[in-house]
Amino acid sequence: MALRDFLAKQFIDVIHWTEPEEGVLAYRYPMQDMEIQNGGQLTVRESQLAVFVNEGQVADVFSPGLYTLGTHTLPILTYLRNWDKAFKSPFKSDVYFFSTRLQTNQRWGTAMPITIRDREFGAVRLRAFGIYSYRISDAKIFYTKVSGTREIYRVADIEGQLRNTIIGRMTDTFAQSQVPFLDMAANQIELGQKIAGFLQPVFNDLGLSLDTFVVENLSLPDELQKILDQRISMTMVGDMQRYTQFQVAQSLPIAAANEGGGGVAGIGVGLGAGLTMAQQMMQSMNQPPAAPPPTGAPVAPVAAPPAAGGAPAAAGSKFCMGCGKPIPRPAKFCPECGTAQ
Repeated sequence: MALRDFLAKQFIDVIHWTEPEEGVLAYRYPMQDMEIQNGGQLTVRESQLAVFVNEGQVADVFSPGLYTLGTHTLPILTYLRNWDKAFKSPFKSDVYFFSTRLQTNQRWGTAMPITIRDREFGAVRLRAFGIYSYRISDAKIFYTKVSGTREIYRVADIEGQLRNTIIGRMTDTFAQSQVPFLDMAANQIELGQKIAGFLQPVFNDLGLSLDTFVVENLSLPDELQKILDQRISMTMVGDMQRYTQFQVAQSLPIAAANEGGGGVAGIGVGLGAGLTMAQQMMQSMNQPPAAPPPTGAPVAPVAAPPAAGGAPAAAGSKFCMGCGKPIPRPAKFCPECGTAQ
């Protein structure tokens, strides 16, 4: 090597890196046409790891600390036996810095509802979303499997891979779980811990460590959520007859507030008819189904339905629209309550 060429070289005395922005996982220190001065300093800060690569192979990984670089002090953590012996002073090597701090508030969610089999509702489509956090735990694995020789590797570059992995593992978790949807929605902390247990080996295989995994919400698509709301409403109502009576009682002040006595009477008649119909429906629902007559047996004539008071209706009669009592069919007004027919 000529003296002029030697003097034209640029030598590095101090190697260090500070993160210029959020979301940087790996950074290659600029080494083009530059060599590391024998006896130079390497500074690895807390929340960092430094990796030396010699001829395409990982030679050393440096944890946080201050190191003096020389042929007698290298390597610190050796992957290539005696890799430094072939170097002269100064020497050349690729240096990569990795951020090991926690990457927080990483969001995941189902782009489309996933179908699961539920013990209570059968097959349902489910949506879920939440947050997770992770960090680089093994710089050598992350370099060889993920970041490679890129000058800079960001969180956004691996975000899609991690999110799709989460959705796939979450689907497997739901498929293996026999917990109904309503119980899953009520125990989201335990569900998040179970999914994290499935995800941890996948993250470790990439040189990452999953720190937290949170399920923020589990929900059904809008059309299924409306059906679930209706079912919950029916369960809360309970006794339909008492609920109808309550609705009638709630409507009376509204009827009384209307102008004119005719409006009050008309609304009262309508409410009475509705209450009577509801009572008849509840009675029919509570009665056990009648056994079919034996083959060849004569069919009994169908009796007229009982009136509100319990008396059977006579032939040629009808029921009052207001009070429900039997009245003559030609009658225009009820002799009991005076309601027009």
